[in-house]
Amino acid sequence: MKFSALAVSLALTFGAAHVSAAPPVARTPFMWENATVYFLLTDRFNNANKANDLAYGRKADAAPLRGYMGGDLAGVTAKIKEGYFKELGVDAIWITPPVEQIHAGTDEGTGKSYGFHGYWARDFTSIDANLGTEADLQELVDTAHANGIRVLLDVVMNHTGPVTASDPVWPKDWVRTAPVCAFKDARTTVDCTLVKNLPDLRTDVDRPVALPPALVAKWKEEKRYDREVASLDAFFKETGYPRAPRYYLMKWHADWVRKYGFDGFRADTAKHVEPRVWKDLKKVASKAFEDWKRENPAKRLGDSKFYMTAEVYNYSLRHAHQFDMGGETFVDFYDNGFDSVINFSMTSDAKGGYDAMFGRYAALLGGPLRGYSVINYLSSHDDGAPFDPTRARPFDSAVKLLLSPGAAQIYYGDETARLLTHDGAKGDAVLRSFMNWEELASNAQRDGYRIADVRKHWGLIGRFRQAHPAVGAGEHRKLQTTPYTFARTYEKDRVVVALDLPTDKSTPIVVGPIFRDGESVTDYYSGKKAVVAGGKVDFHTKNGIVLIAN
Repeated sequence: MKFSALAVSLALTFGAAHVSAAPPVARTPFMWENATVYFLLTDRFNNANKANDLAYGRKADAAPLRGYMGGDLAGVTAKIKEGYFKELGVDAIWITPPVEQIHAGTDEGTGKSYGFHGYWARDFTSIDANLGTEADLQELVDTAHANGIRVLLDVVMNHTGPVTASDPVWPKDWVRTAPVCAFKDARTTVDCTLVKNLPDLRTDVDRPVALPPALVAKWKEEKRYDREVASLDAFFKETGYPRAPRYYLMKWHADWVRKYGFDGFRADTAKHVEPRVWKDLKKVASKAFEDWKRENPAKRLGDSKFYMTAEVYNYSLRHAHQFDMGGETFVDFYDNGFDSVINFSMTSDAKGGYDAMFGRYAALLGGPLRGYSVINYLSSHDDGAPFDPTRARPFDSAVKLLLSPGAAQIYYGDETARLLTHDGAKGDAVLRSFMNWEELASNAQRDGYRIADVRKHWGLIGRFRQAHPAVGAGEHRKLQTTPYTFARTYEKDRVVVALDLPTDKSTPIVVGPIFRDGESVTDYYSGKKAVVAGGKVDFHTKNGIVLIAN
């Protein structure tokens, strides 16, 4: 197993007696452009209530890593209360859709699978009993807000869950079941089903449709039909929208915001839906958010606007405002309701050096994308080519992700080196193992490092990032090639970072253009303070990284 020079130096650093914990960092005004978003699959994160592990008659009979494993909403709340996310410098938690999923398992070509991931909706208005209750969801969002953490809801406008014997297909005026997408141009990417037996919602039509009979029967059995219909009637009367499928969906998604106070949406499969749909969803959800803030003044976190980020598969920061759908069709997702787009190219960009990636990202965000942002990531739930699947470079991963310009997405277990390989599992299931809490608790030994040391490293950089908006949103300036040193500035916030420092001696760091002689600064990695002299500062540490600010 090979390690970068930085990874080796950091592994040595944490075993050395001279390293002290960094001081706590003060909270600063929140910016989505500098946010650290923690993305978790609720079912795979933490199990706080074993009584809800299998609901609706589901069984433990799925293919490897394709069934429910017990994680729940209460488990997320427990970790917020423990301070787990705060120690990482997390600004927002992104949870997978909590809506009720198809009840049965189905074979999608990789063995029997259930909708543990949240993307196989059966009822967009109910919470899946495997994850908990309405009270559990309310406590999660309220607890997050009480701890200064925002919550993003994953929403699906593209499809329902697969059809099974107990999960009938929605009416044909609601969904199409063919053809399967060919992904050659806009039409063969939008007017089609992503895969076989995943009904595509007819977000393209304007004609009014009646509620699906199966949903009507379900709501009547649950004794909430009259309430739901009255709410729909009020929505359509107020907005004037036709009762077309996409507007029902917008209303249902916005209801989660109005009731629970979600701060934003992550839009699933965004390029497979007509762009105008997202712009309308932003409008509807933004009103719901303002309604919630007005009704819950004690729970709101500042006056941030409703936020939306898009999953546009294969979008690269280099596409800026022109994503190529094929067939000479380009879409500007930023002009269709989105504040940011997820940057799929970082997993490959990170294989190069710091300078090329940091400088290029800063130039694009400060140029064609000025006023907008991206969310960078190195691993996710469905990217089959993560940066470091065997976790050979967990220290280097933290540096590249958390110090890159733009917002950062930590995928659950990035910070604990949760392996993204699994014998017996197929396809994206290998990316979705249960969170490795046992390894963290026992400080398990891997080849060259310990898990708790990795977690500490991510936390030190994460809290530094959270305290300094210049890290993700500032102007980038390279100061020195060896050791690689750069500065970021945003309004009055100034930081200097040095990487790949030798660990056998203390190294003076060039800070002159950013900090004046005589100015006292802090290394937020070691916690030490020093005074700038001759345009340099020496903290007398032997760490591989220095994070400098006032």
